[in-house]
Amino acid sequence: MKIALLGPIAWRTPPLHYGPWELITSLLAEGLTARGIDVTLFATLDSVTEATLDGVVPTGYEGNPEIDGRVWEALHVSHALARSTEFDLVHNHLDWLPLAFSEHCATPMLTTVHGFSGVNILPAYRRARSQYVSISDSDRSPDLDYLATVYHGVDLNGLPFHADGGEDLILFGRIHPDKGTDTAIEIARRAGRRLVLCGIVQDHDYFTERVEPHIDGDRVVYLGSVGPDERGKILGSGLALLHPIRFAEPFGLSVVESMACGTPVIAYRKGSMPEVIDDSVTGLLVDTVDEAVTAVGRVGEIDRGACAARARHRFSADRMVDEYLAIYRKIVSK
Repeated sequence: MKIALLGPIAWRTPPLHYGPWELITSLLAEGLTARGIDVTLFATLDSVTEATLDGVVPTGYEGNPEIDGRVWEALHVSHALARSTEFDLVHNHLDWLPLAFSEHCATPMLTTVHGFSGVNILPAYRRARSQYVSISDSDRSPDLDYLATVYHGVDLNGLPFHADGGEDLILFGRIHPDKGTDTAIEIARRAGRRLVLCGIVQDHDYFTERVEPHIDGDRVVYLGSVGPDERGKILGSGLALLHPIRFAEPFGLSVVESMACGTPVIAYRKGSMPEVIDDSVTGLLVDTVDEAVTAVGRVGEIDRGACAARARHRFSADRMVDEYLAIYRKIVSK
């Protein structure tokens, strides 16, 4: 079986720091290749993979202002689909753009919907010649039919279990109103805990007005964008990860990574959180700041070993690869 993975090109695959879609595409490429599947990864040309690498853009457009993402994504998709006759299946991880040209794909297309940016992109999904996989049941659109839900997996080797944890609250993810960074600061202040922030600044006005004034290097510490070599250590050192989101989170990789290290998560009950978090086992689901502050006081009741064991069972990269491989075989056999 020959599989084409049509990856995103915002960042390198795998990403050096931020890039959740690139990370999942990378884990899938490496896992499939390790199982003997013939995989071609279409990604930025500086990507690192054991699969066959192909592409047209030298580096990710998010890190290079000279690269116009609109132009190079179109060139990237065109290049990959021009080779589609060579594969048994094209697995799209690049959102709606390949769907607009799915009639030019000479082999079956599967699209993982990594999250909808808005209802305005749905026409591309409705009209496309593709089958769909959701990353959580909560993120499904009633307008689409899905083959399956496949929860993301994580590289457990980079997320060692930390039995003791620490006293700090952690927040991992892009700094943006959707992620509730300012809410996390309030929760930590009211709970009397230090907060460690990690992530790219995606909304600079929000960061300047609502976040930066609270960063003092003592009660609120900002470590910037943290790469894969440091994530496990930082996540494992926490008392809990805060995830006070303001939107329907499609999945939440940092949530799973934290739980795999043994650090439970205190998250708002939105989007996929009730699916991803086993309440009172891997974290606590809350609805308000008051409830989150109370949860900080209760989080020590969660057994960190049981938390890690549950997360590592449910969200390994191997499990994710196995589920996608079964879907590939089902599609190709038809």
